[in-house]
Formats: sequence, structure tokens, C-alpha cells
Amino acid sequence: MSRLIVSSIGPASSVQDSGRPGSQRYGLTPSGAMDRLSLAAANCLVGNALFAAAIEIGPFGASFTAREGAVRIALAGAPRNAEIDGRSVAFDTSTTLNDGETLTLGFARGGAFSYLAIEGGIEGEAMFGSLSVNARAGLGSPYPRPLQAGDELHVATASSAPERRIELPPATGGPIRVIMGPQDEEFDEENKALFLDSEWKISATSDRMGFRLEGPAIKHLHGHNIVSDGTVNGSIQVPGNGAPIVLMPDRGTSGGYPKIATVISADLGRFAQLPAGTGFRFKAVSVAEAQDEARKFAQLLRSLPDRLGSIEGVELNLEALHGANVAGSAVSAVDAGTWHILTDTQSEAEEP
Repeated sequence: MSRLIVSSIGPASSVQDSGRPGSQRYGLTPSGAMDRLSLAAANCLVGNALFAAAIEIGPFGASFTAREGAVRIALAGAPRNAEIDGRSVAFDTSTTLNDGETLTLGFARGGAFSYLAIEGGIEGEAMFGSLSVNARAGLGSPYPRPLQAGDELHVATASSAPERRIELPPATGGPIRVIMGPQDEEFDEENKALFLDSEWKISATSDRMGFRLEGPAIKHLHGHNIVSDGTVNGSIQVPGNGAPIVLMPDRGTSGGYPKIATVISADLGRFAQLPAGTGFRFKAVSVAEAQDEARKFAQLLRSLPDRLGSIEGVELNLEALHGANVAGSAVSAVDAGTWHILTDTQSEAEEP
């Protein structure tokens, strides 16, 4: 066994896997990765089950050091600068962190969450079938809280498997798609149109429980209290202040605010990756369209192993390189004849 030491890390970073599906009936929040596709891609690169536990890294930087052996890793999700002891590391590829080396990650760019998968997964004791951390509930393993500097993860020593890359489809843009309801009758047509036609931004006060939205206030028809009922990932509650909240994996299992709409499952990862302050819009779609997109997303997950490719090593021929003219034509700053290119007109004028 090897160890991966958390040398430094920002907030909103924790161990996450597929979560605890099927436990909500007992009042247990599901948790799990915010961006399931990125988690699956990172795990696929190192030969793990698609939804094995990995490190979900929030918007801020982090660094990890290998001890007592090499550790094979892969990065996917929100891009950021990544280096191992000064050499650049690419996303959507696997690489090996040798004993004593440190992986350093910068701030996320154009996204919020990156995923660091480790060959062989993370050693921990499953709690209700999952290692996923939910700090409010005190659930998760090996630490039932966000990761902190000094934490140690026990992991498998790197194998001799060849490094791989994965070709993911281009990121899609456009509005975040929703199904209206289940309590959209609690809002009049004007406010439903306001919800769909407005630009929204994610508040910096958002977290894994819910993303608070900044924009116009949505007014209720009959007040903001309803009989509490079940929620799902992507439920959009509208509390008394009229500012919608999109429920995320660490949400409560039920709630008593009207839910004007629900983000479709195929768009949840894309929504979770929107950085705070980024403007976006919603678009209402039918249940049939949402189901079709869910099937396409499931097929994409199944296709990940087929998208893997090997990383070909490149060996330099130093003898040929020494004899090559890699600088192009040499010039002298004090000899205009070596760098001044005459035009046709100038050439004709200077001919005798």
C-alpha cells in the first residue's frame, strides 16, 4: 500500500463516489459527486469502476504528495493548472506520481469541480454503502468531513499499466434544461415566464446542499409553505424571499417550499460546474425529451471504456537534433543584408 498525503487543499473538497441511491426512503441524503461524468472519466482512466470513490476538488487549489510508493492518478472535470514537481500534467489522461513527488493544482478555470481518481480507489469503511462525504450528517470515509491539510489516504501502489487518455465529447452550452413542476401551479404565468426568461447567477454562498440563485424575485400565488414532500437532485425550491434554490447532492430528503421546476438529470453535472457569478438561463422541456436525454447520458457513460486510448511515448533522436537547423535562418542585427528583404520594386530600382 501507498499513501497520498493532502499537503494543502481549499474548502469544498472531499471524497465522493456515486452516493447512496435508494436510501432516501429512510431519510438519508444521497450525496455523491456533483459531476458524475467527470468522476466516471477519471476513474475509467485508472481502471476503476466508473463511480468508485475519488477526490472531488472544489474551485480552489490543492496539492498531494505520494509516500511509501508510487500512486497512479487521473484528473478530469474543471480544468486547472496541474504540475508534478514542475512538469505539466494534462487533464483527461492518467499519470504516475512517484514516491516523494507532489501534484500541485491551481484554481479551477471555467468550472467548479475537478476529480482526482486513484488507481485501486481509496481505502475506507463504507457508510450505508458509500464513502461519499456529507459533513452535515457526519457521513463519509476515510474522513466524514471535507479534506484538510495533513490528511492521509491509503491507496494501492501504482501498477505497471500503460498510461491512457480519454476522448470526451465537446462540452455543450446553452440553457440549463428543466421540467416544470411539480408545484408550478403555485406560481402564476407571469412569474413562471419570469423564471424562464431571466438571466440567473449562482451565489457565492452556495454549497453541496443547494445552489442559491441571484436574479429577480419569484412571487408565489398562495404563500411559500406547502406540505413537505420528497425532493430530488435538481429540485428548484422557491422560499419566501423569492430567490430560487437548486437542490444538490447533499440536500435534505424532503422540503416544504414549492418547487417551480426540476433540472433534468442529463444537465445536472453541467449545472454544477457553473462558477459562481456566471450568467445562465433555464429552458423548459417535456418529460419525453428529458427521458431521451437521460438515455443518451447513460449511453455516454457506458461508452467511456471505448473512448480510451494509449499515450504514445516520444523518444528524441539527440544526434539528429544536434545536426538540425532548429532556429531557422540566422541573422545579424548589424548587417541589414541578412534580414532586410527587398521588395520587387526595390530590387528593380537598385539594378544597374
